[in-house]
Amino acid sequence: MSVFVISDLHLALNVEKPMDIFGGAWTNHAERVKARWLDLIQPEDYVILPGDMSWGLKLEEAMDDLNWIEALPGTKYMVKGNHDLWWASLTKLSKLFKTIHFVQNVSYETDEFIVGGTRGWVCPGSDGFTQDDKKIYERELGRLKLSLDDMERKDPERKKIRIGVLHYPPTNEHHMDSGFTELFEQYGISKVVYGHLHGRDAYKNGFQGYKNGIEYILTSCDKLECTPLRIM
Repeated sequence: MSVFVISDLHLALNVEKPMDIFGGAWTNHAERVKARWLDLIQPEDYVILPGDMSWGLKLEEAMDDLNWIEALPGTKYMVKGNHDLWWASLTKLSKLFKTIHFVQNVSYETDEFIVGGTRGWVCPGSDGFTQDDKKIYERELGRLKLSLDDMERKDPERKKIRIGVLHYPPTNEHHMDSGFTELFEQYGISKVVYGHLHGRDAYKNGFQGYKNGIEYILTSCDKLECTPLRIM
């Protein structure tokens, strides 16, 4: 059993949203992701998907993309990205797929690890941070705490490897501590995976490496060159 991660698939099988306009890293990216996924990932493996899966605005528009993910091997854990406007209620989503599990206010566990997270938002200290940003940031902190509280209930002795998932980076571009990093430290998270950042100029805005004992990993599709990253 292995655990892989890749974010920001930005699939558009049912809408007109060509990604190659954003540069060569996105040329035929869906085909490249699929080929490398099939090379690396077995049915018994797990894949964490930190948001921005489909350009569909409604669930009906996103279904082709989600079924594309469903058909690939592995059990998937997905959080919402800022472009996942199709995201419906958990009650509705949970009935649609066998291999995709939607992480929102809850956690999911296996024999070896447990995963929890939320979308996240831009952090205080970011350039241009507003009062509206502050409200959304605090709401996302609350959602992360709900997920991590669920993790604590399921694994009170903290015997399993704990993986935190965000779509947005867990810090601002200055890599300052945030409420997200504080919660991850409080709840004994070992690794945090996130996406959202695209292009070489943007990658540096996300903290990558170890901070206070936690490994932070940027997993955007273009950053990983369309290849799911094995983290366990």
